[in-house]
Amino acid sequence: MCGIVGYVGPRGSQEVLLGGLGRLEYRGYDSAGVAIISDELETRKRAGKLQTLRDELVANPLDDGHTGIGHTRWATHGAPNDVNAHPHLGDNGKLALIHNGIIENFAEIKAELVADGVEFVSETDSEVAAHLVGREYRRTGNLTEAMKASVARFDGAFTLLIVHEESPGVVVGARRNSPLVIGLGKGENFLGSDVAAFVEYTSDALAIGQDQIVTITPDSVSVIDFDGNAVTPEPFTVTWDASAADKGGWSSFMAKEISEEPAAVADTLRGRVKDGVVEIPGFEPADFADVDRIIVVACGTAAYAGLVGKYAIEKWARIPVDVELSHEFRYREPVISDRTLIVSVSQSGETMDTLMAVKYAREIGARTLSICNTQGATIPRESDAVIYTHAGPEVAVASTKAFVAQITALYLLGIAIAQANGKGDARILSAAVHDLEAAPALLDTVLRHGEHIRTLAKWMADTQAVLILGRHVGFPIALEGALKLKELAYIHAEGFAAGELKHGPIALIEPGQVVFVIVPSPRDPNSLHSKVVNNIQEIRARGARVIAIAEQGDAAVLPYADEVIPIPLASSFIEPILAVVPLHMFAMELAAAKGLDVDQPRNLAKSVTVE
Repeated sequence: MCGIVGYVGPRGSQEVLLGGLGRLEYRGYDSAGVAIISDELETRKRAGKLQTLRDELVANPLDDGHTGIGHTRWATHGAPNDVNAHPHLGDNGKLALIHNGIIENFAEIKAELVADGVEFVSETDSEVAAHLVGREYRRTGNLTEAMKASVARFDGAFTLLIVHEESPGVVVGARRNSPLVIGLGKGENFLGSDVAAFVEYTSDALAIGQDQIVTITPDSVSVIDFDGNAVTPEPFTVTWDASAADKGGWSSFMAKEISEEPAAVADTLRGRVKDGVVEIPGFEPADFADVDRIIVVACGTAAYAGLVGKYAIEKWARIPVDVELSHEFRYREPVISDRTLIVSVSQSGETMDTLMAVKYAREIGARTLSICNTQGATIPRESDAVIYTHAGPEVAVASTKAFVAQITALYLLGIAIAQANGKGDARILSAAVHDLEAAPALLDTVLRHGEHIRTLAKWMADTQAVLILGRHVGFPIALEGALKLKELAYIHAEGFAAGELKHGPIALIEPGQVVFVIVPSPRDPNSLHSKVVNNIQEIRARGARVIAIAEQGDAAVLPYADEVIPIPLASSFIEPILAVVPLHMFAMELAAAKGLDVDQPRNLAKSVTVE
């Protein structure tokens, strides 16, 4: 979860590190710190958001140098305070270390170090790593060898970066089950949790594999595995520049990213539909034509995208689809075969629970495919195939544009498999492709209701609980809308299948209770529209205040809803992509009305890289 950046080269390290940390702060903002080598190693670190560190560096500047590492923290071991902030020091203050992940056997190693006379100042497992690497450096006199000897002792998931004042111009990193990428410059090189750390300076990157160690100098990059064997890392090119990770005049990253939801859908479709046929470069649907079961594994918002995809894939490809939370999947001994396709969905491609689910699936013989938004990420490299979404960088912690891009990618997958296995109705598949291509323009229309939604949010600024109802593909959208309210506005919010209302949840209705209802189209052949309108009447009779998200011109809803947020006429599988946008906007505006930080909500980080 933490953000890490390393640099060696001619530039002043402080500027590079702080710029990289600013673009990585979505990964954690409990504290931040830097270590820079000039004539000697110096560090500055402070609890709180990155600006607190910036202020500290103004008040107590350090001598700038050309070698440095920086860290922004999401706290695991130890409270978020100055002492527990990174970097941590070893070798009598000459070595600095930053860490993302959890070292599970830290207590055993700490006891060994304490017995050797080492004194600890923090509560973190990371300081244990710093002292062990420092001890190994004194033994070997070589940073890479010190890292190699140390990682052999560690259990768990980690990315580590180290510098030593006796080795200026050298940064060494290591990774196990936690992200790290290399940025290649001219006379300079970079390391980072993801490419945002260095995209301002270079678009040329290398992906570091599992259990590998990288050593960078201004003019060289070398990679070995944990056994010391030389490795050739995989190159890739970053397809966006630093401006894509800037607010660009918007009030928040989330506001900007919601505005980019139409583009996220369009860019995920671009180049993948030809004459009504889905063709995804690098993906061969024929390889999966004999699949007889699909399991989507994901967490949080990505799991809700999977639930929407389930409805579509089952209808189009006639294959049973299950959606499982990644952290539950591998612990219950699931029954799968070599004809089972495990589809992992992760914006970052580094979600630890999902990564471990993918590894488990491969170990027991299933085929794997990932849907991911981040090039060079671990989950795609661990999978048999990948469909990249092209949502661009998503900086706000709460996902918005990545969600609609994930649904789009799942739809493309369903259509591609249906076309390959011959089970899909050609007329229905052709209509689905046409509807997808029309979706970005329809999303633009939904965005025009921002002022109405802002007014609703201001009126509801003191609301403590919200319920959201949906049926069919509207149900996972209800779950997603409730999650956004929890994440951003810190209120109790629940999404329910509308058909479950009379089976318990209606007991929550009391006068004034706000209920959002996602109303299916009146043109729905399954008659779900009338059933949901009946639900509205039932809760309205008990005093609920109803806000309906309904198709433009749906006259049946108007007599019973207190407010209507209209969405354009669309097919049943495009409706969820449209209906979620008002919910994203409402959660953002409600949080803003309460004076909360919509980009960096409390206790959360964007990429969950620990279990």
